[in-house]
Amino acid sequence: MRYTDVAIVGGGLAGSTTAAMLGRAGIPAIMIDPHLTYPPDLRCEKLGGTQLPRLRRTGLEEEILRATTIDGEIWEARFGFVVAKKPSDQHGVMYDTLVNAMRAQISPNVEILNTKVVEVATSDERQRLVLADGEIISARLIVLANGLSVSLRHLLGLRRRVISECHSVTLGFNVVPVDLSAFPFPALTYWPKRSGARMAYLSLFPIGNTMRANMMVYRPIDDIWFREFRNNPEATMRAVMPRLDRMTGGFKVSGPIKIRPADLYVTENHRQAGVALVGDAFATSCPAAGTGTDKVFTDVERLCNVHIPHWLSTEGMDRAKIETFYDDPVKMECDAWSATKAWHLRSLSIDNGPTWRARRWARFIGRLALGLTRPMNRSNMRPSSSPPRPESHEGGLA
Repeated sequence: MRYTDVAIVGGGLAGSTTAAMLGRAGIPAIMIDPHLTYPPDLRCEKLGGTQLPRLRRTGLEEEILRATTIDGEIWEARFGFVVAKKPSDQHGVMYDTLVNAMRAQISPNVEILNTKVVEVATSDERQRLVLADGEIISARLIVLANGLSVSLRHLLGLRRRVISECHSVTLGFNVVPVDLSAFPFPALTYWPKRSGARMAYLSLFPIGNTMRANMMVYRPIDDIWFREFRNNPEATMRAVMPRLDRMTGGFKVSGPIKIRPADLYVTENHRQAGVALVGDAFATSCPAAGTGTDKVFTDVERLCNVHIPHWLSTEGMDRAKIETFYDDPVKMECDAWSATKAWHLRSLSIDNGPTWRARRWARFIGRLALGLTRPMNRSNMRPSSSPPRPESHEGGLA
């Protein structure tokens, strides 16, 4: 039997950040994940705005942002017209690159086991995990960071309550110009003309030398529209975004098109001795609203900076200890903000009531006025380590 203070189940962004933070704090930990190197996955593809100060509180900002590409400026457009050109702190990065950059920050004193957990038992004192090869781990605390995986949930009696099935769908792909040597903008957020497009926005942003596209839509996953998009993505984009070519010139979708539906759910019966859930293992967010990474960094930062050191300072790991994490006011505020933003953006994008139509026009006019009155001066931008105040625009897959 192998002994440790903390066993982290899952090595995605939440699990790897937990392992990196605990390792830096000198807290004995083991991370368990079947992937030696984290594989490609359509998830968070940029960091910016509120996510940067949350990342900074983990103590890992400088190392992680080295793996990203900052755009520096973003154009916002609708009806084929530029509404605003603004300084931007968006850092583009593919999700597997982000996770593997985080894994590189895990100190050698944290063991990484590339296997799966097949059995788990919890108590008020120590937790027991059985691995696929038969090895047993005894830990004071389990951090469950296995994302959308259903593994272990039935063993722990956890239940998922779906709040909104297929709340949004993300399409991820690369685009290249065909008439120009490069696109005229560093990054672009483009809103559809009408709510009938059932779309939140299109976000174009650089990752290395590639222009990446995240397109956020509100459609059932069996909608024939997705087949049409795969067959002729350029024509389908122009149909829902007339005059897009005025911003991009001729363009072509290159490489594979990845499509990811997202359900909104929360986990129930999670207040248990010996185990704490973080990130998607606890509750999902809407990628269109771009708050998933906020939730991950908030969960992990509060857990590693505040709660785990306090829990380990005394004997036991009962339910009363674990509940202080779920009742943490900073975590609760972030969770509530994320949920509110998911529903607000969906209604703002597709609801046809007079109130929401008025709000859409107010947003368009307000941003147009702001763009006309605020001069753009990229030379006055702060460096990425000290980003400008985040704007209220959407545009993050997280």
